[in-house]
Amino acid sequence: MEMKDTLKKLRENHHLTQDQLAERVMVTRQAVSRWENGETQPGTETLKLLSKEFDVSINTLLGSPRQLICQCCGMPLNEDILISRESDGSYNEDYCKWCFTDGEFAYQSKESLVEYLVGHMPNPEHLEEEERRIQFDSFLSQLKHWK
Repeated sequence: MEMKDTLKKLRENHHLTQDQLAERVMVTRQAVSRWENGETQPGTETLKLLSKEFDVSINTLLGSPRQLICQCCGMPLNEDILISRESDGSYNEDYCKWCFTDGEFAYQSKESLVEYLVGHMPNPEHLEEEERRIQFDSFLSQLKHWK
């Protein structure tokens, strides 16, 4: 879905007129109309306000153009409910809610995450524990958080 359609659907689902939405995010009704017609898109700061107003990620507002992946554990973030939040309640699209919550990381080291994964992830290939540790470490090392 395109951003213009997403924004209009969210506005209507929240029973807001263009005027009401404009007032809440401090723009003109004409600006909201141009967004919904696909003529323009909101700037970064307005996207943050819209994200907070509708309680959706910016990626969702933009029509989900990117496949988000937790940069700590590698989990796909294909639903907003999986995305972490900062202490102010805003979305942090870099991490899942299990790795980062309220401005705090759950895993203080890559080794602690590897330890958790070895103990909790399925092992359908029946690999030895050390081989699994090596695979998890290799995968995690490619993620932004552990580089």
